[in-house]
Amino acid sequence: MMCSIYKSPKKIDTYLYVPFQQDLSDLPETLMAMWGEPELVMHLDLSKKDKLALVQIDDVKQKLEEEGYYLQMPPTDEDLARLIGTS
Repeated sequence: MMCSIYKSPKKIDTYLYVPFQQDLSDLPETLMAMWGEPELVMHLDLSKKDKLALVQIDDVKQKLEEEGYYLQMPPTDEDLARLIGTS
């Protein structure tokens, strides 16, 4: 499953995953209004990955299939503690 990852110029550490070569005009208008002009970060083959740094790969795949996009918000302090194994 290939996807494209974009970052938001308006929202720091916020990333949008969409299926590869998806027309961004298909995304909800409210999302794009708060998002700003997307900046391409990379293309990624999720089928060749077991995990991602700050999000659960299965959540990303599920949202891509169900909604056509996955919005990664900045991690909270709780999220970061869980990732490094302290709580």
